Amino acid sequence: MRKIMKFNPIAAGIMLACGASLVQAQGQLEEVTVTAQKREQSLQEVPVAVTAFGEDQLLENGVADLTDIQKLTPNTTLQVSRGTNSTLTAYIRGIGQQDPLWGFEPGVGIYVDDIYVARPQGAVMDVFDVERIEVLRGPQGTLYGKNTIGGAVKYVTKKLSGDTEFRIRGGLGSYNQRDLVLSGQTGLSDTAAIGFAVASYQRDGFGENVNTGAENYNKDILSARVSLEFNPNEDLFIRLAADTTQDDSNARFGHLMFDAPTGAETPLDDVYDNRSNMSPDNSVETSGMSLTAEWNVSDSVTVKSITASRSGDTDTAIDFDSVDRPDFDVPAYYKDEQFTQEFQVNWSGDKFNLVSGLYYYDGNAEGGFDAVLGMFGITQNVSGNVDTQSLAAYANYEYFLTDKLNMTLGGRYTRDEKSAEVFKGNYLGLYSPMFADRYDGTPAGGTPYAILTDYSNSKTWSQFDPKAGLNYQINDDTMVYGSFSSGFKSGGFDMRGDAVATPSTVDGYDPETAETFELGIKTQLLDDRVRLNAAAFSTDYEDMQVTVQSFDEASQNFTSAVVNAGQSKIQGLELEMLASITDRLTANVVLGYTDADYKEVLTYDAASDSIVNVADVWKNFQYSPERTGLGQLSYAMDMAGGELVLNGSVSYRDSIQIYAAPSDLDVGSVTLVDAGATYFSGNGDWQVSLQGKNLNDETYRNAGYNAFGWVTGYYGNPRTVALTGSYNF
Repeated sequence: MRKIMKFNPIAAGIMLACGASLVQAQGQLEEVTVTAQKREQSLQEVPVAVTAFGEDQLLENGVADLTDIQKLTPNTTLQVSRGTNSTLTAYIRGIGQQDPLWGFEPGVGIYVDDIYVARPQGAVMDVFDVERIEVLRGPQGTLYGKNTIGGAVKYVTKKLSGDTEFRIRGGLGSYNQRDLVLSGQTGLSDTAAIGFAVASYQRDGFGENVNTGAENYNKDILSARVSLEFNPNEDLFIRLAADTTQDDSNARFGHLMFDAPTGAETPLDDVYDNRSNMSPDNSVETSGMSLTAEWNVSDSVTVKSITASRSGDTDTAIDFDSVDRPDFDVPAYYKDEQFTQEFQVNWSGDKFNLVSGLYYYDGNAEGGFDAVLGMFGITQNVSGNVDTQSLAAYANYEYFLTDKLNMTLGGRYTRDEKSAEVFKGNYLGLYSPMFADRYDGTPAGGTPYAILTDYSNSKTWSQFDPKAGLNYQINDDTMVYGSFSSGFKSGGFDMRGDAVATPSTVDGYDPETAETFELGIKTQLLDDRVRLNAAAFSTDYEDMQVTVQSFDEASQNFTSAVVNAGQSKIQGLELEMLASITDRLTANVVLGYTDADYKEVLTYDAASDSIVNVADVWKNFQYSPERTGLGQLSYAMDMAGGELVLNGSVSYRDSIQIYAAPSDLDVGSVTLVDAGATYFSGNGDWQVSLQGKNLNDETYRNAGYNAFGWVTGYYGNPRTVALTGSYNF
């Protein structure tokens, strides 16, 4: 039987990381054990800003995929990118990746069972077969490596128990939502077990193409996972796992926000409708395999190996104007493959703890797209690939100076090598030979009349990321800490680069770096009935990789350049408070504040033929609202031999700037109201949950395109209500 909840599920999530163990006292908050630093620690003793959610907390809050996490964590943006259901836009504390082009690196690392997912395509993972989701804020360069300068998001699946069991979960909801998840496991012997999970997520579109009737913003996803686990003895654990996801949802087309600069099109009444001339056919396939082995060599030493490979294949369509003409159609494909190997040693002594390891990454990212400029009768094709090899060594050492004072020292050395091939050419006619067959295009002779970029190059970077910190246990209830941490986002080559307009593009661009000072306090008050965790941070963000794009009508060239042009200062505050008002009623408050200030952004200005500083013009960071907040009440009651948990929340996000420079796409503040009721049976065999999201039916934009006078927006989900349930056989 599930224990009676005496705390808010979101607040429990805030306190719960990496497999929580709970010790409950009457009217008091639970003690939580976490492994956010890859070893077991009490949440109130770990000097890390981390928010995490267990399976029950995810259910009670209607978390369907990773994007539902953003309103539950401070200073975090996790949302669907523009064109598909499964490409992720992720920002934490002002740092992330807005442009999902192949070969570009993220600023927030995504991990599945400690396996790095290098590309945002397919990273909006639906929540099933999950034990917990964790969000770590701030640079995680020592333990998690490059491309985690904003933070890291970890998706952790369940381990098998070896019992024979089968579970069915289903859901029905707004817009003909139809979900079905089947999972089960059984023991093969006393030391081996096998488990599986299969999930189907279906939903009609929020809108449609008014010319063809094709659905827009629909969902058609099938996922599966299988794992085989061995425990030959109590000191050895081995897991072989494989997963696959096929997303056949239609490509998303945007809403024309203003009258078209050519033609007679005006905005449609429904922001989810479009008039696109492109086919909505879209496919995003991702899959992976992994082998994890963990050996307790002794009571103090554990050795771990994680071997993994992942691949992705995307065919999609992007319509910049969303009207029934090929004025700026962009068919595209992406392919990526990666292999990773990590060896880790965890050594614990009476006065110290050490986590150290070696990490190897070998990946290839390939892609191509057409920019079909029908108004000029030409097509620009961009294609290429980049190989990446990365090798790193790291160590994180904690030493107990006294019974109350601990010191942490860490560092990671990374060597990155990238080799790229890049092509960019202009063709007469509609669609290049790469996409002409698919779209019945008319390329002129199959050869470009102008080659703008055609080069191969390679480059190597190396980086050392240090970490240092002190934490002091003032008393049994209060710990304070201070830390310095750093990280870097890998350099690379601009797949869109125009070598005619910007010859330096062939030399690539360098890494960007973030160095963060953080002060924090973790305390429990009023006889452990109130838990208050807070952090203040200051980040120096250097060599920012800035994408500058423009179109020259005279030469009919679309130009792009990525330059290391930016310097900025990011400062902020985070507060997470959980209060047990009564044994049944709890309140949860999550607040975030980010003050991101550009110091210098140097870009080339064609009009003046000079380098100019546009820091005052750009003003705000992309996808980084100044203020975020969540207020929630939760009430648990006995009912029909089980337990009913009611919760309601109001979340707030300040205004958001979509691109680096202000534009008509920018969004004002957004307030969302959610509520839910979840019932757990007394014997634990079944549960049912009714969840309403965006109950105030707020219309809000979260992405878009702004090119040549066409402005198209993409929008968050409207009001939805869903009833889900599960039964364990």
